[in-house]
Amino acid sequence: MAPSNLLKGSINKISGSVDWILFSATLLLVSAGLVTMNSFVEPNPFFEKQIIWVIIGIALFFTLSFIDFRFLRRSGVIVSLFAISTIILLLLFIFGDFVKGAQNRFDLGIFSLQPSDPIKLVVILLLAKYFSRRHVEIAHIRHILVSGFYTFVLFFLVFLQPDFGSAIIIALIWLGMVLVSGISKKHFLIVFFVGAVAFAGLWGYVFEDYQKERIQTFIHPLTDIQGAGYNAYQSTIAVGSGQVLGKGIGYGTQSKLQFLPEYETDFIFAAFAEEWGFVGVIIVLLLYGVVIWRIILNAMYGATNFEILFGVGLAILFMSQFIVHVGMNIGLLPVTGTTVPFLSYGGSHLITEFVGLGILMGMRRYRRAAHKDDIKKEFLGV
Repeated sequence: MAPSNLLKGSINKISGSVDWILFSATLLLVSAGLVTMNSFVEPNPFFEKQIIWVIIGIALFFTLSFIDFRFLRRSGVIVSLFAISTIILLLLFIFGDFVKGAQNRFDLGIFSLQPSDPIKLVVILLLAKYFSRRHVEIAHIRHILVSGFYTFVLFFLVFLQPDFGSAIIIALIWLGMVLVSGISKKHFLIVFFVGAVAFAGLWGYVFEDYQKERIQTFIHPLTDIQGAGYNAYQSTIAVGSGQVLGKGIGYGTQSKLQFLPEYETDFIFAAFAEEWGFVGVIIVLLLYGVVIWRIILNAMYGATNFEILFGVGLAILFMSQFIVHVGMNIGLLPVTGTTVPFLSYGGSHLITEFVGLGILMGMRRYRRAAHKDDIKKEFLGV
């Protein structure tokens, strides 16, 4: 075959397997993060390192779009991923590097690896496999308990690091996938009610006053702006000071003067809002809306329930991280150290996000052209 024909064939394969609207939206979000990062300080190591992670992430995205991921349906593959993930999280307690009181990453010299990020994809694959195999009998309460146990193992190991942000996201992934899997809502409410009663009992008869105060401050950080709520308070100032059009690129005083902590990761939304204002925030919201819409659209045409559930789980991951991050930045949710997809600095989360989308694009290669009513009948049982 002539080289020109090979090139043409490769281009056609890429064009057919990649959702270019989805990719374009993520690229715009990455660019917004880079521009905001580059406006903080000079010289800027965050900007330069993030460029490298972006290139690696995009390369993995396109590489994975060529792979047939039907092998992920095998129980042995999923069990192996779960076992490897558990071992890696356990090894963190022996070889992990301490950063700001949390032992949540491996220092590999030229870069650090935070396992809790790729673990989120493992949770999605695990739950997609579990619920897709038990679709007919999914209404039984044991599937809430068993899926919850598998998730809890990874959740608990991440929570102990302690990485509260990632632990919350893992819990939200489980919650979201349970709700869309067709599981009995009555049984779910029973489990939720038992958990609420147990917490109420602990609150009334077990927790000491100082423990209650810590929990209350964690949930409502702005009640202690000189202590635990300082970061949330500075973040809300940054968001509010952006007003309609923002202060302009490079003129965000909260981040440049370092009143805003972790402005390249945990509070980049606040730094962006300060410089770009309400108009910029609306644009970012629309871009995230496009990303979620395209992920769900691709999921709806998955070849089997496994592919559909994986796509839905990926959408839940991105929505959860975005909602928790923004809520944290505007003082509505506790400060848990959660990055926002594509905007925040960091290689582990960025590569995980592009890998997740790359897997979705690989599944897109063997999708079905089914009518949405057929998918509803099979997936939701309606």
